[in-house]
Amino acid sequence: MTTSTLALIVMAVIVLLVVVLGFVAGSDKASRESIEQWTVGGRNFGGIVIWFLIGADVYTAYTFLGLTGYGYSLGVPAFFATPYVVLAYPIAYYFLPKIWAVAKQFHMTTLADYVRERFDSRFLSALVALAGIAFLIPYIDLQLTGIENVVRVTGEISPAGVLVISFLLVGLYTYFSGIRAPAWTSVAKDLLVWVVMLILVIYLPVKWFGGWGQFLHAAQVRHPDYMSLPGHGGNHGAFWFATAAFISAASLFMWPHSSTGSLSSRTGESLRRNAIFLPFYNILLFFVTGLGILALLVVPGQTNSNAALLYLIQKSMGGFGQGIAFATIMLASLVPASLMVIAASNLLIKNIVRDVFAPNIHPRNLTFLTRLSVFLMVILALAFGILFPSSIISLQLQGVSGIVQILPAVVFSLWWRTMHRIPVGVGFIGGIVTVFLAAPLHLPGYAGFWGLVVNVAIVLILSLFLRQRETTHNEVARFLFHRERA
Repeated sequence: MTTSTLALIVMAVIVLLVVVLGFVAGSDKASRESIEQWTVGGRNFGGIVIWFLIGADVYTAYTFLGLTGYGYSLGVPAFFATPYVVLAYPIAYYFLPKIWAVAKQFHMTTLADYVRERFDSRFLSALVALAGIAFLIPYIDLQLTGIENVVRVTGEISPAGVLVISFLLVGLYTYFSGIRAPAWTSVAKDLLVWVVMLILVIYLPVKWFGGWGQFLHAAQVRHPDYMSLPGHGGNHGAFWFATAAFISAASLFMWPHSSTGSLSSRTGESLRRNAIFLPFYNILLFFVTGLGILALLVVPGQTNSNAALLYLIQKSMGGFGQGIAFATIMLASLVPASLMVIAASNLLIKNIVRDVFAPNIHPRNLTFLTRLSVFLMVILALAFGILFPSSIISLQLQGVSGIVQILPAVVFSLWWRTMHRIPVGVGFIGGIVTVFLAAPLHLPGYAGFWGLVVNVAIVLILSLFLRQRETTHNEVARFLFHRERA
């Protein structure tokens, strides 16, 4: 038996066991009896499950392959991910428990639900939902092309066939189990992540250079341009680094799948405690990113930088070790992808189809259509990957810049009593337009930063003329502001 065959067998066994766990998680019919059960688990997940579920949003295929790919092609600029995840949780500490309380009170399952009720605007809600779906599709595809990269490196079977099977598996176990599938499989996946990543960040530098100190010294000698800002190519300086970290942090819980995971918590206090301790969960992120530079030294000349870590693992470990590592990366694709298709399906059916076209749809039909639309999302992601294979990474990065534009509508409105829907809507559109104009205009730094600057500026200026003067008629505003006074 060849090393690659052994790796493939080990990988397949582990992945199938975890997928079976996903189906078992939804064996109770209650898991799919309503939108609230299927999408947020009836808001019944305890602190430990939420810890792993939110953590699953950080340790994805993008983390392992995208960030190490950045390290391989750019060098030090890739480390923007380390401060970004640390910055994200103080933001979450303040706003997640507050929006969770509103969502629980009014049976909301998406941020678009909140925007609709907070501003009495189905149009604004639909804009937020459309943006969420549009930016999630390439993100879903990015997760599942991680599977394609893994299979391509093993070289034993057709990557296209495995990719189609993976998409179907995600669709089937998500349709069957709802959020309980990624919730329970994220526990197994993240336990594997910790074990495998600890082994990789300790073993690989020691194997090839004798330790991290010797590895970093060798990198500095052989590739000095990679080891300081602005990195290889000279286009990612301190301003880019700072704005990339800030916008990525601000956007983390604006992503529909991240907010879906958060809204499934049993209590708001559980979210606050997790925001305190989750930065420790990300301590390995620095070292994982560094493995991209290690791969540059050990397996140079790779044309696909996003597969650099996979080639490094293949060159450094035997078949059994490769199988476990590759299975972990495949699960880091499947588990978040499941959560993403739940979020996208919910936005499509609940906030666009129901709110705009069929406001009187029966709740049972709404739930069935939402579950069924996971296959539509999977097909769209697969089609996107086939039609635009070279655009996935760039559009996902645009997605970070785009999705953060809903932050004023969601976060500011939790404390800004007189915030009006027109400034919010115009600011959101202005921010999105700026994001896509940033590159043609050669604006420095991260596009989302300039988008958010324009967005907030529009909101502030228009709010001088437009204010929501009376909030007592709006139930969400009354819950947020007048309940506290009482």
